Amino acid sequence: MKHLATALRNKLENAVKAARDIAEEAARTSLEQLGVPLKDKPSYLDDAQAALRNRLRAHGRQLGDVRSPDGSQEIRHLIVETAYEHWHRMLFTRFLAENNLLMHTDGVPVSLEDCEELAHDENALDGWELAGRYASRMLPQIFRKDSPVLQLHLAPEHQKQLEKLLAGLDNEIFRASDSLGWVYQFWQAKKKDEVNRSEVKIGADELPAVTQLFTESYIVNFLLDNSLGAWWAARRLSDRDLKETETEEELRTKVSLPGVPLEYLRFVRREDGRWTPAAGTFDGWPEYLSELKVLDPCCGSGHFLVAAFMMLVPMRMELENLSAQNAVDAVLRDNLHGLEIDQRCV
Repeated sequence: MKHLATALRNKLENAVKAARDIAEEAARTSLEQLGVPLKDKPSYLDDAQAALRNRLRAHGRQLGDVRSPDGSQEIRHLIVETAYEHWHRMLFTRFLAENNLLMHTDGVPVSLEDCEELAHDENALDGWELAGRYASRMLPQIFRKDSPVLQLHLAPEHQKQLEKLLAGLDNEIFRASDSLGWVYQFWQAKKKDEVNRSEVKIGADELPAVTQLFTESYIVNFLLDNSLGAWWAARRLSDRDLKETETEEELRTKVSLPGVPLEYLRFVRREDGRWTPAAGTFDGWPEYLSELKVLDPCCGSGHFLVAAFMMLVPMRMELENLSAQNAVDAVLRDNLHGLEIDQRCV
């Protein structure tokens, strides 16, 4: 898969920044219409709406919204959560659809156009709602069916604005290997600027915005090629290779695998004329990849972990004579670990 070109990245950034403004205004309007910040529920609510209002107020308090002694309640955190969940379900749904991964209940891939045609028969308001249902069923840990914020309907005028932003994005954006990693940073960009200008003490609300940073692919590849790749090279190159090979490029060719070109792996020549990986040979690492643990302690969207996965699977296939599926299972089971304070970007 290709990386996101600069022009398309700028287009995605503009769309995501605009989407946050629209989605937060939409969330505020819908929450106020339900009377979530009010002491008493509005008289026009039916039983289902009143129940949803109560669940939203309880969820808001879990997020950090404060209820005043008079019974009124702020909705600051709830607005942010609602806006994020609705926009990112739409965005991720299109990622799935553009890659033929959005699945009907019958197990066949469907497009957004298919969802529009099926919406009436499936008792959905429109194609986007139906597509969101499919995405939620496929990824229940990301888009929880019991989430009260996803049961809140946005006003049609706001919903159409968000749909228009999504429709204006090129298909290539959703097929690039790194575009999904950029979207959370773009979502936080305006908040980050506001926090930096305010010079307030960084607390729990401000921390994700000012610390989350998507690492570009060339940096990830350079670091992994000169750590995991260097370990691999030290164990794949013979003594003769290290003595007689003429160039770094030849050494990289000797140790590369299909899909693992190690193009950033650097070698240096010692005084005795032998080549060695510039970063060292990592002799303290485990001898077998099944024992190697990769931990990213602030993993964000997992860019380092995904890149390590793409290296480790071919390596374990080669070393352990595994099938692709068995290597995938082994790497996920044995090798990769991540920690992150902000579950949304994970």
